[in-house]
Amino acid sequence: MKKRWIQVSSALLALTALFFLCMPTYVRKALIHWYPDITDTYLFPSNAVVKADSCWDFSLSRRFNTYEMTPEENAYLKKFGTVAYLVIQQDSVLYEEYREGWTPQTLSNIFSATKSIVGLLVGIAHDEGYIETLDDKVSKYLPEFRDGEKITIRNLLTMSSGLNWDEAYTSLFSKTTEAYYGEDIRHLIMSLRVEEEPGKRYSYKSGDTQLLSFVLEAALAKGGREGEAMTISDYAARKLWQPMEICNDALWNLDRQGGDEKAYCCFNTTARDLAHLGRLIINRGNWNGKQIVSESYLQEAITPATYLVNEFGDGALDYYGFQIWIMHYRGMQFPAFRGLGGQYVFIIPEKNAIVVRLGHERSDEYKREKTIDMDEYLNIAFRILQ
Repeated sequence: MKKRWIQVSSALLALTALFFLCMPTYVRKALIHWYPDITDTYLFPSNAVVKADSCWDFSLSRRFNTYEMTPEENAYLKKFGTVAYLVIQQDSVLYEEYREGWTPQTLSNIFSATKSIVGLLVGIAHDEGYIETLDDKVSKYLPEFRDGEKITIRNLLTMSSGLNWDEAYTSLFSKTTEAYYGEDIRHLIMSLRVEEEPGKRYSYKSGDTQLLSFVLEAALAKGGREGEAMTISDYAARKLWQPMEICNDALWNLDRQGGDEKAYCCFNTTARDLAHLGRLIINRGNWNGKQIVSESYLQEAITPATYLVNEFGDGALDYYGFQIWIMHYRGMQFPAFRGLGGQYVFIIPEKNAIVVRLGHERSDEYKREKTIDMDEYLNIAFRILQ
């Protein structure tokens, strides 16, 4: 009986192993690593986004860390695995805290907050003439994309492409899982098709941002010197990281060694360096006297695309611009970067303030377009700002 049980167990084990090996590579990786986390920085090959030789940093306020978190506030930060919490006002750090071994130099995957960086880079390319108009068809830059005549750059910026992307994070076989763990994201994106009329309805799709990054790289190649190729990482270094004197190299994860950046998700940087991007937006695209991105583009980027129907189908879109979210809080409206697991940058011009929160998880409870934890982090920040 015992021998028979061993034989059956061995057979089941062999069948399981065979089934596992027959799965697509990205599914096997997903089963091994499971749910994406901010610690995935070094799980994939990367391109460096190289910093400048000099470093501009925020000063410390005279009130730096004088605010004492209440037990309830501490518990809330702990509940969702907060690793960095930063509140800045008028270029001075009022509060800065790191947990679980994080430091001001620790790189974290900011997930979909990366989309906002892509949006800024598209604006810079438009300002520089690489992109003639935001209403250019995708086919102008990517003739190999079959439905490129149907979609404009503006459609991609506003998540209104109508593409058949599957934004499912818990399915092993979704396009999002394949994009994250797969090794040929370009092939995945080029297989997408338009399934509804573009430019009518907002529908959040990571595939829109990834396609947008391929358009950007093609535009840079088309407008650059013959034979010159520039990756989106190169462009981010030249146009953001170095002009803004950001203090640490960032890493942009690739689908494979020497492959393409996973532009919809996988930018890895520090809390303070993220705050630099918030400062750029507060200053209307100007960095210490140098215009990095035009004020006109930035204003449109942080204005809701109200000509689109929202995802709920009950009115105009009032919470998304060009790859940048629009927060509604206490009667205010301000830009925000948002990423999986609660990677947040809140940019509050009325207070000349920036709030950065990085961590492992976010609330699963939604109040329309936002998870309820966002308001809680802002509640804490506004008490610090008082």
